[in-house]
Amino acid sequence: MTTSPRLLRIDAEPFAFACEAERTALVLIDMQRDFIEPGGFGETLGNDVSLLAKIVPACQALLAAWREAGGLVVHTREAHRPDLADCPPAKRNRGNPRLRIGDAGPMGRILVAGEPGSQIIDALAPVDGEIVLDKPGKGAFYATGLQARLQERGIRWLLFAGVTTEVCVQTSMREANDRGYDCLLLEDCTESYFPQFKAATLEMVRAQGGIVGWTAPSTALLAALGAAGPATLPAAARAA
Repeated sequence: MTTSPRLLRIDAEPFAFACEAERTALVLIDMQRDFIEPGGFGETLGNDVSLLAKIVPACQALLAAWREAGGLVVHTREAHRPDLADCPPAKRNRGNPRLRIGDAGPMGRILVAGEPGSQIIDALAPVDGEIVLDKPGKGAFYATGLQARLQERGIRWLLFAGVTTEVCVQTSMREANDRGYDCLLLEDCTESYFPQFKAATLEMVRAQGGIVGWTAPSTALLAALGAAGPATLPAAARAA
């Protein structure tokens, strides 16, 4: 016996975003300690990490609701191999930072897989069955195998949250757009160290009829989930 797809219709810009819950994944970009917490890589670059930390409650509510709905969750971390073979010198040296990728910092080696600073913050920690990917670049699809894992599960739509809006989030959305996914960015679940960059990115994403995708507050998604009723997703759609 087959189950009819649960259709979600979300109030968004530039117009409503519609998707099938069973074929949609939530992608949380780089909500890791090195970017969010004091003492991490983001702060060593001179950034105010409290700007990013302020979105954590909205991301928690979003994640809890999506899990309750039985939806697939993908977590990404920008993290390199310990030997830095996947970190080109141009990336490591750019900007002449005080601490570079791979250097020892307050949370271990900066942006190196397995180090404390590379871990997802406790408030949004992955649970069993969720996809967790270390990515060596800005985009979630580059050198990660994400495309194949989404295709295995028949995913067609992506919901994006995380940091930073104009760098890793936007890059990942553009990669997804080029691969045929329709994408929605949750406005209050993404942030930048530079608020003006976030605002500009939201405008770019939804310009020209959604050239990259849609944007909406997370409350619009929560309302759509409530209207769709209880979760009926098959186990295959949830398993990682």
